Amino acid sequence: MSRPATFSHDPDRVQATRKKLQRRRRATNAVALTLSLAAMAFGLVWLIWILYTTLRLGIGGLSIDLFTQSTPPPNTDGGGLANAIVGSLMLVLLATCVGTPLGILAGVYLAEYGQKRWLASVTRFINDILLSAPSIVVGLFVYALVVAKAGRFSGWAGVIALALLQIPIVIRTTENMLKLVPNALREAAFALGTPKWKMVMSITLKASVGGIVTGVLLAIARIAGETAPLLFTALSNQFFSWDMNQPVANLPVTIYKFAMSPFPQWQSLAWAGVFLITLGVLGLNILARAIFSKK
Repeated sequence: MSRPATFSHDPDRVQATRKKLQRRRRATNAVALTLSLAAMAFGLVWLIWILYTTLRLGIGGLSIDLFTQSTPPPNTDGGGLANAIVGSLMLVLLATCVGTPLGILAGVYLAEYGQKRWLASVTRFINDILLSAPSIVVGLFVYALVVAKAGRFSGWAGVIALALLQIPIVIRTTENMLKLVPNALREAAFALGTPKWKMVMSITLKASVGGIVTGVLLAIARIAGETAPLLFTALSNQFFSWDMNQPVANLPVTIYKFAMSPFPQWQSLAWAGVFLITLGVLGLNILARAIFSKK
């Protein structure tokens, strides 16, 4: 009978091969870490530069008149952004009142009722399209649907455009947060004879309220600085107006108009407006992260 073949391993050769692989892994890790740090530094440099420029030029335009006076005529001293600030708050608040309930209800349907049904699949597909669609496309859609048919720009058209941008974010956040709730909680509620609507209201929504609020705040931060949709819908107004059936002043369009002008007074007000929007968006993001971290 022939003996089975035996293999002898040279310990030195095995040790050398192992060290060679370790050196290769260390080199690969060092290259990947260096590239990651370089990419992070590249992004941070531009972010810090933008924030520094906004802070340096924006603080110079801050004054009491900024919050108490309306936008001034061209090439005149004084004036403020009171009408644009109030107009932006009106548009964002009304868009949130329209978009948040619709987004939460749609998210609840997708997570709790629709699941794998064809309507849920279609809704998710459309929601993904809206999430990735440029804001100017939404503005043109509302312009063709509302402004062109009404024959005038209006604040309501701006509210619709901002709400369409906000709804997909709220839907996605609500669905994801509800899916994180353990199914054991649902099964325990059903075992006690709880109706599904009451289970959703008392258990799943209550358990995920922190994440949903975070998503709403991030959606508000998203629409607060949108300019393109408002150019085609609410446009702007040189004066203070509460009439939502007419063009409404707002910070993004006012900043765009003033920054592109040759008048230094308007440019100073534009930088002050940029500072206000940046401060507001930064505050909303910090608040959202604080709420999510706490929950």
